[in-house]
Amino acid sequence: QVQLVESGGGLVQPGGSLRLSCAASGIIFSIYDMGWYRQAPAKKRELVAVITRGGITEYGDSVKGRFTISGDNAQSTVYLQMNSLKPEDTAVYYCNAHKIRGLLEYNYWGQGTQVTVSS
Repeated sequence: QVQLVESGGGLVQPGGSLRLSCAASGIIFSIYDMGWYRQAPAKKRELVAVITRGGITEYGDSVKGRFTISGDNAQSTVYLQMNSLKPEDTAVYYCNAHKIRGLLEYNYWGQGTQVTVSS
Protein backbone atom coordinates (compact mmCIF):
# COMPACT_ATOMS: atom_id res chain seq x y z
CA GLN A 1 0.00 0.00 0.00
CA VAL A 2 1.39 3.37 -1.05
CA GLN A 3 1.42 6.11 1.55
CA LEU A 4 2.61 9.70 1.32
CA VAL A 5 2.54 11.43 4.69
CA GLU A 6 3.09 15.18 4.82
CA SER A 7 4.16 17.10 7.90
CA GLY A 8 5.51 20.50 8.84
CA GLY A 9 2.59 22.75 8.03
CA GLY A 10 1.27 25.38 10.37
CA LEU A 11 0.76 29.07 11.00
CA VAL A 12 3.59 31.46 10.21
CA GLN A 13 3.91 35.22 9.92
CA PRO A 14 4.62 36.90 6.58
CA GLY A 15 8.33 36.76 5.83
CA GLY A 16 8.75 33.61 7.88
CA SER A 17 9.85 30.11 6.92
CA LEU A 18 8.52 26.58 7.08
CA ARG A 19 9.88 23.23 6.02
CA LEU A 20 7.48 20.60 4.78
CA SER A 21 8.33 16.91 4.71
CA CYS A 22 6.73 14.05 2.82
CA ALA A 23 7.62 10.52 3.85
CA ALA A 24 6.86 7.87 1.25
CA SER A 25 6.28 4.17 1.78
CA GLY A 26 5.13 1.36 -0.47
CA ILE A 27 7.00 2.67 -3.51
CA ILE A 28 10.55 2.59 -4.79
CA PHE A 29 11.12 6.23 -4.01
CA SER A 30 14.17 6.71 -6.23
CA ILE A 31 12.32 5.94 -9.48
CA TYR A 32 9.51 8.42 -8.94
CA ASP A 33 9.29 12.10 -9.73
CA MET A 34 8.27 13.78 -6.49
CA GLY A 35 6.39 17.03 -6.25
CA TRP A 36 4.55 19.50 -4.11
CA TYR A 37 1.26 21.05 -5.17
CA ARG A 38 -1.02 23.43 -3.35
CA GLN A 39 -4.66 24.37 -3.39
CA ALA A 40 -6.12 27.51 -1.89
CA PRO A 41 -9.85 27.92 -1.24
CA ALA A 42 -11.84 28.35 -4.45
CA LYS A 43 -8.71 27.90 -6.57
CA LYS A 44 -7.35 25.09 -8.69
CA ARG A 45 -4.54 22.88 -7.47
CA GLU A 46 -1.24 24.25 -8.78
CA LEU A 47 2.31 23.05 -9.07
CA VAL A 48 4.68 24.37 -6.43
CA ALA A 49 7.81 22.35 -7.15
CA VAL A 50 8.91 19.04 -8.55
CA ILE A 51 12.13 17.06 -8.40
CA THR A 52 12.64 14.35 -10.97
CA ARG A 53 14.24 11.01 -10.25
CA GLY A 54 17.29 12.44 -12.01
CA GLY A 55 17.44 15.35 -9.60
CA ILE A 56 16.14 18.05 -11.94
CA THR A 57 13.99 20.64 -10.20
CA GLU A 58 11.19 22.81 -11.48
CA TYR A 59 9.22 25.52 -9.68
CA GLY A 60 6.00 27.40 -10.11
CA ASP A 61 6.57 31.02 -11.10
CA SER A 62 5.11 32.38 -7.88
CA VAL A 63 7.62 30.54 -5.65
CA LYS A 64 10.84 30.75 -7.67
CA GLY A 65 13.68 32.08 -5.57
CA ARG A 66 11.80 31.51 -2.31
CA PHE A 67 11.12 27.77 -2.16
CA THR A 68 13.53 24.87 -2.51
CA ILE A 69 12.64 21.23 -3.10
CA SER A 70 15.01 18.42 -2.18
CA GLY A 71 14.88 14.68 -1.79
CA ASP A 72 16.55 12.04 0.35
CA ASN A 73 16.45 8.63 -1.31
CA ALA A 74 17.79 6.88 1.78
CA GLN A 75 14.91 8.24 3.86
CA SER A 76 12.33 8.09 1.03
CA THR A 77 11.46 11.67 1.91
CA VAL A 78 11.00 14.83 -0.08
CA TYR A 79 11.25 18.27 1.49
CA LEU A 80 10.02 21.72 0.64
CA GLN A 81 11.87 24.60 2.26
CA MET A 82 9.70 27.69 2.11
CA ASN A 83 11.25 31.08 2.83
CA SER A 84 9.93 34.63 2.63
CA LEU A 85 6.40 33.37 2.95
CA LYS A 86 3.54 35.57 1.80
CA PRO A 87 -0.17 35.52 2.68
CA GLU A 88 -0.88 34.30 -0.85
CA ASP A 89 1.11 31.14 -0.06
CA THR A 90 -1.71 30.11 2.25
CA ALA A 91 -3.06 26.78 1.00
CA VAL A 92 -3.21 23.07 1.61
CA TYR A 93 0.05 21.59 0.36
CA TYR A 94 -0.01 18.12 -1.18
CA CYS A 95 2.82 15.71 -1.85
CA ASN A 96 2.77 13.82 -5.13
CA ALA A 97 4.63 10.79 -6.49
CA HIS A 98 4.47 10.22 -10.24
CA LYS A 99 5.98 7.94 -12.81
CA ILE A 100 5.19 6.64 -16.27
CA ARG A 101 6.14 3.12 -17.24
CA GLY A 102 5.26 2.29 -20.81
CA LEU A 103 1.53 2.88 -21.16
CA LEU A 104 0.94 2.90 -17.43
CA GLU A 105 0.90 6.05 -15.31
CA TYR A 106 1.28 5.92 -11.54
CA ASN A 107 0.12 8.95 -9.57
CA TYR A 108 -0.14 9.06 -5.78
CA TRP A 109 -1.16 11.88 -3.44
CA GLY A 110 -0.79 12.59 0.23
CA GLN A 111 -3.66 13.91 2.34
CA GLY A 112 -2.22 17.40 2.54
CA THR A 113 -0.92 19.75 5.20
CA GLN A 114 -2.27 23.22 5.86
CA VAL A 115 0.03 26.22 5.57
CA THR A 116 -1.35 29.54 6.78
CA VAL A 117 0.62 32.76 6.39
CA SER A 118 -0.89 35.51 8.47
CA SER A 119 0.01 38.16 10.99
